[in-house]
Amino acid sequence: RIAICDDDEVQLERVAECVRSWPGLSGGVAVFDSGEALLREAVFGDFDIYILDILMPGLDGIRIGSKLRELGDGGEIIYLTSSNDFAADSYEVGAFFYLLKPVDCEPLHRVLDAAAEKLRRWRESCILVSTRDGERRIQLDRLLCVERVGRSLRYYCEDGVVDSQTIRVSFRAAVDELLRDPRFCLCGASYLLNFQHVSGVDGQLALLDNGTTITLPRASAQNFKLAWGKFWLGGQ
Repeated sequence: RIAICDDDEVQLERVAECVRSWPGLSGGVAVFDSGEALLREAVFGDFDIYILDILMPGLDGIRIGSKLRELGDGGEIIYLTSSNDFAADSYEVGAFFYLLKPVDCEPLHRVLDAAAEKLRRWRESCILVSTRDGERRIQLDRLLCVERVGRSLRYYCEDGVVDSQTIRVSFRAAVDELLRDPRFCLCGASYLLNFQHVSGVDGQLALLDNGTTITLPRASAQNFKLAWGKFWLGGQ
């Protein structure tokens, strides 16, 4: 889904027409004439791409982008403006692209193609975890390890811990999707580790790059060390 925000009604409709004619569009298009109106909807995390005018009364595009990032919104931001003066500011909020107005459909379509491809690659490198609070998307490169805790899975990430809802299958079956990725290795009946975050193996201890250690089962420690070495020597 794509959100477009511009206080100029003519420009808003012009951009909306371009977006609606984009061949890659598979979701809805929502238009907003103020940053405040957009943010009321964005709280629910419904949008994949934001196309924002920078110069607007009230909340300008840069402040909207900052608030979206504060909300944890990872949607791609494309800025539109008639001035070059804000290019540096647009990258402060991790903007995907910056286009000068008036915008023609062809260059906007090219930028949307690139943004959609980036989103596709990002989603393919994530998993969805069902939690008590709803679905959580976890980036695989930020996932250190997974542990079975009781009847749920605990995902240890760079920025915190995520607990799944109750699982009704074996641990191996529950992490089967991750096991298809060469970065992940099963360690006994209760642990799955990400080789990317293993900085060393000392006997039965796997040393993670955040300073913690995981005790490996005696029976699988040697095989884990061999697999870890193969991964870092180019086996990935």
